[in-house]
Amino acid sequence: MFDAPREQLGRVLVVDDEPDIRKVVRTHLEKANYEVIEAENGAEAIKLLNAGDNPMYVDMILCDIRMPKLNGIEAIEYFRTEYPSLPLVVLTGFPDLQMATSLLKQGVLDYLVKPVEKEKLIDTVRKAVDSRLVFKNQFAT
Repeated sequence: MFDAPREQLGRVLVVDDEPDIRKVVRTHLEKANYEVIEAENGAEAIKLLNAGDNPMYVDMILCDIRMPKLNGIEAIEYFRTEYPSLPLVVLTGFPDLQMATSLLKQGVLDYLVKPVEKEKLIDTVRKAVDSRLVFKNQFAT
């Protein structure tokens, strides 16, 4: 007897320059039934989102801060401007209370510090995706 495939709970864009971090995050989120798209820096994330005639649809972005080419702060500024309804969560290895406060004031939903516990990661992603779905449903009527 086969188990019916579970419906995806949402699509998450993970932006981090460390392949091992992306792999761990991908594994946790895919086991929790999220689809994961990866980018190794802010420039690649923006390119992925804007590829083709229509922007790629994602339910939330999980973004590192310290990355080459286009860092997380610059990428988040772009995402806030171009995709203001898209939930953003920071995942960084460098805790900085002042930066966290500043980013939260700019609309970032949460500021997670690596290594983040699996349950905390999944719970934060679930809340971000749920907030996106609530926002989207407000305009679907």
